Amino acid sequence: MYSRAKKLLVCLPALLTCMLLLSACENSLNDIQKIASNEADQPISTSKGVDVIYSDSAKVKARMLAPLMLERDDPAKGYQEMPKGVNITFYDDLMKVKGTITSDYAIRLQKENTITFRKNVVATNAEGETFKSEELIYDQTAKKIHTEKPVEINMGNGNIMQGIGAVSNESLYPWTIKQSTGVFHVDEKQNPLKQ
Repeated sequence: MYSRAKKLLVCLPALLTCMLLLSACENSLNDIQKIASNEADQPISTSKGVDVIYSDSAKVKARMLAPLMLERDDPAKGYQEMPKGVNITFYDDLMKVKGTITSDYAIRLQKENTITFRKNVVATNAEGETFKSEELIYDQTAKKIHTEKPVEINMGNGNIMQGIGAVSNESLYPWTIKQSTGVFHVDEKQNPLKQ
């Protein structure tokens, strides 16, 4: 009986050690799975000082400048993220600037074929209008630019339109503003109603 108890006492620590090792391995596997999951969402490419020219039929359509671009090339979750801002210039067929968009942050989602500009978004068009908002979404498939956020458009002649939400085409003109209000300057000398 004494030798049997002695064998049990010798085997018991070994059994407990095995159980601890197995549980430690299980936790490590869980940790590895968490790390692998987090790494799967990380970018696979980082570029600094990005200067990209977009063309169609050998004609330059746009130029994008960004200090930093993070990229993940994956059909399901692919993206290009510009966390330190972006500046895009659009050109017409004669290489004249027809508009610009700048923002403090932007992300292009490959599957949706959209670019979302956020934080201090400023867009200009060839008519001299300046658009400001905290978000602007460019749907490249539909060739539409829109937002549901508050907007302000300075029309270049001193008139200012404001509203919640706006829609435009790729040339950033004309704008359709939802829930619009505005400040318009009227020259009383040229007002035909004041005669």
